[in-house]
Amino acid sequence: MAFRAVNSCSVFCSASSPPLSAFRCCHFNPRNLQFRWSSKLNCRSPVLWHKHRVSRSGGGRFYSLYSIVESVVEELEFLRRRKKVSATAKMGMVGMSSDDGTEDKLMNRTLEKGLLLEFKKDSERVLLAVAQRPDGKKNWMVFDQNGVTSSIKPQQVTYIVPGVQNFEQTEIAGFIKKAEDNLDPSLLEFAWLELLEQNKAVTTEELAEMIFGSTEPLDSYCAHLLLSRDELYFTVLQTKGSRSFYGPRPTDQVEELQRKKLAKEAAEKELQEFVELLKSAKAMPSKSKPPKSSWAAEEKTRHKIESLESYAIDACKDDEQRKTAGMILKAMGLVRTTSAAVNLLIDIGYFPRHVNLDLQKFNIRTYHSDEIIAAAESLLLGASDPDEVDRKNLTHLKVYAIDVDEADELDDALSATRLPDGRIKIWIHVADPARFVQPGSIVDREAMERGTSIFLPTATYPMFPEKLAMDGMSLKQGEICNAVTVSVVLHSDGSIAEYSVENSIIKPTYMLTYESASELLSLNLEEEAELKVLSEAATLRLAWRRQQGAIDMPSLETRIKVANPEDLDPEINLYVENQANPAMRLVSEMMILCGEVIATFGSRNNIPLPYRGQPQTNIDVSAFAHLPEGPVRSSAIVRTMRAAEIDFSKPIRHGILGISGYVQFTSPIRRYLDLVAHYQVKAFLRGDSPPYSHGQLEGIASTVNINTKLAKRLSSLSHRYWVLEYLRRQPKENRYRALILRFIKDRIAALLLVEVGLQASAWVSLGAEIGDEVQVRVVDAHPRDDVLSLKEIIQ
Repeated sequence: MAFRAVNSCSVFCSASSPPLSAFRCCHFNPRNLQFRWSSKLNCRSPVLWHKHRVSRSGGGRFYSLYSIVESVVEELEFLRRRKKVSATAKMGMVGMSSDDGTEDKLMNRTLEKGLLLEFKKDSERVLLAVAQRPDGKKNWMVFDQNGVTSSIKPQQVTYIVPGVQNFEQTEIAGFIKKAEDNLDPSLLEFAWLELLEQNKAVTTEELAEMIFGSTEPLDSYCAHLLLSRDELYFTVLQTKGSRSFYGPRPTDQVEELQRKKLAKEAAEKELQEFVELLKSAKAMPSKSKPPKSSWAAEEKTRHKIESLESYAIDACKDDEQRKTAGMILKAMGLVRTTSAAVNLLIDIGYFPRHVNLDLQKFNIRTYHSDEIIAAAESLLLGASDPDEVDRKNLTHLKVYAIDVDEADELDDALSATRLPDGRIKIWIHVADPARFVQPGSIVDREAMERGTSIFLPTATYPMFPEKLAMDGMSLKQGEICNAVTVSVVLHSDGSIAEYSVENSIIKPTYMLTYESASELLSLNLEEEAELKVLSEAATLRLAWRRQQGAIDMPSLETRIKVANPEDLDPEINLYVENQANPAMRLVSEMMILCGEVIATFGSRNNIPLPYRGQPQTNIDVSAFAHLPEGPVRSSAIVRTMRAAEIDFSKPIRHGILGISGYVQFTSPIRRYLDLVAHYQVKAFLRGDSPPYSHGQLEGIASTVNINTKLAKRLSSLSHRYWVLEYLRRQPKENRYRALILRFIKDRIAALLLVEVGLQASAWVSLGAEIGDEVQVRVVDAHPRDDVLSLKEIIQ
């Protein structure tokens, strides 16, 4: 057999020539004629080793020397022939020749005691072992390199080392070390070139003869290792049991694999560099961690951090992102889960500890673009008021604006008086954002895509740019404000006697929180008689609605505000309010009254509006009379209610509210469909046609409702997270009052934690019934995993 290699002389090797491994003094790259020298043979002048005719005399060998010029000429000739071989090889390996019959060479060896074999332990591990004894009909017991005895199936055997009998188990480790020390993958390239030129395939033992000059057990096993680990030069043509037949790959295929290998190595190096960055950032103190922006400074880093972030929020754009994130987590020694990715991003300072992942999952807009802000500011500076001449001056009225204390913008306010005939007249003033924004404008389209302002414990994301909402649209204490005012005169039973809807200007007198309004009501001050009249009107309205079948369902409402949410331990302020609170009841009744008036006004004037209703559910409220009034009864009733409906051409009855029609109208700065109702009503007041038909309204509502549902879910999830975080921080010995709302299964009950307004579940003792109050303590609270574990305190 002749070989092509590189050395300090030209040598021809016959079958009895030294093996290729004996001439490993340097390597030659035929593409650029570069040499890598070794000191083993003290090479001084580069001369190539080529195949020539041999003259033998008494078994001796003849070696001829060439100058480097002649060698290069022959090397170029070889490259020409190699290209020819390559062109042939591209057609595949059909017809690959061998000296002996393939079937004869693939004769499989039968397992015997003492044989040295290689077997596949699992998908990632291949072990060397000694066969011990049969285990059943087909399996064999083997003793592996790790000192473990196990039973294997014949199909697990990947190679039987030839020429070995009665191999000692204690010698496995030494055999493996010798094999690893003897491996030189570069030898495969030379064998590949020769076999490709001859269009020839080989067995493992034949390759051992070629590169080591021997088929001894160690050499054969080394050849097997080289072939089994090779991903470039050879491919398996045929396999029978543990023996395989290998053929050289075509040149173009090898070159492509080399390109992929280099790319893979570069990617692995890049990944390792990124992992080192992660480890470094993770080890830094909290205040010294790199800013989020620094991870986007380089494209390769940005790509990986974005993949990890997308994986964390379960929003990978493609399989490539998912694969990249998985490799990063594996390289960091972490499990491939979203929670592991989240925690890693928190540990490196990319995410704050209490990051709201749902903001990103739901793709919520948390800011307004420069274009929208510029358009909003131009409206503040130059927008004309199309209703200026028709506005009714109501600045003489005492106006109460009542809302939560953290409200950023105020949509509505109230006035009231008692008429000479004893009836009550109410004015419901609603902010007039349509004075600035026109349907179809850029600011309007942005508001429609948002659908609603989003109120979270940590932040507010307004539907309109903040400056436009606060400086232009919002009602402000002591300032002249544009409004749309709904005035209503009530009959003595609380029903509507007369009403009007008109553009107005008002001057809000008081900006009250629910707490301060309730306090004023309890003081019963003469100078605040108007507030008392409003409270009386609310009482009349509630009584009248109940007579019409309304179902009153007061419950607890939790408000939670978090200061500096990006701090490690931000301040949490939690308030629980009873919706039966007099001030909350007052505002709620006036908003319902306004909605009823607008529905009646729209119906009489054929105005397309988003008319809301809830079909009568034939709820027999008396069936729930045995339950305590408040959250327990309300929870039971809600479970029997039917879904709400919406119509855009005519009012539909709202059975729960006990009114014939209802249109949300009082929050046009916060809710887009309220703004649409303003567009429609104000167009009618001007004598214009409404900008939208009922069909167009339906299309708008379908878009808006999707975003509104997302906003509600986001708000609910964020609210629950921070309540759990609040509970997690409390002393473990704290006790909490819990109302039993219902039983879920056996003694597992749905509970309402009164102090925090949160629903949860826990096992309760025998004897406790729906409506009873028990005491519980928090065993565990994990906000990130939405886990709350409670245990009843047995008295």
